[in-house]
Amino acid sequence: MNWDLMFFLNSALLGVGLAMDAFSVSLANGLNEPKMKILRMSGIAGVFSAFQFLMPLIGWFCVTTFLSFFKSFEKFIPWIALILLLYIGGKMLYDSFSKKECASEECKTGFWALFVQGIATSIDALSVGFTIADHNWVMAAVSALIIGVITFFICLLGLFLGKKFGTHLADKAGLLGGIILIVIGIEIFIKGIV
Repeated sequence: MNWDLMFFLNSALLGVGLAMDAFSVSLANGLNEPKMKILRMSGIAGVFSAFQFLMPLIGWFCVTTFLSFFKSFEKFIPWIALILLLYIGGKMLYDSFSKKECASEECKTGFWALFVQGIATSIDALSVGFTIADHNWVMAAVSALIIGVITFFICLLGLFLGKKFGTHLADKAGLLGGIILIVIGIEIFIKGIV
């Protein structure tokens, strides 16, 4: 593999493709928290970006060091993403149907929920290790960095859109966000087993 336009284009396209799940979850987070400040939005986008950066590198490392183990683990990736997103989406649905009115602090996506969202939306990026297996360490890191940066900006867009529509859909935001997360989990699962 060479440092040419195709390398950067392929990395950018991988970034856009991988960021779509994180975009949808960011949209749901924005819907759930329509008064979110820009610093928090940057932090949330940063978490998704960090996971999208790390997972291809972990996949690359697995492929270049112990391929047979990674091949056997790959079949569980759709199941893990499905379980994690069903749990988070189900919790959002449950919270949206509970009668209590939540204070702004209670409606926020907590650190652990965000951590689980980051894993669930980026776990399929482990497979990208196969597509960048012919890269050396530096090229793999640059490709992962491009993926991470693109994810950051796509997630910011999702958060902004979610906030905008969350203000208009405040009473249904948790319901809609939960449904979105469940649908994403099912979509990742179906793509992974087909």
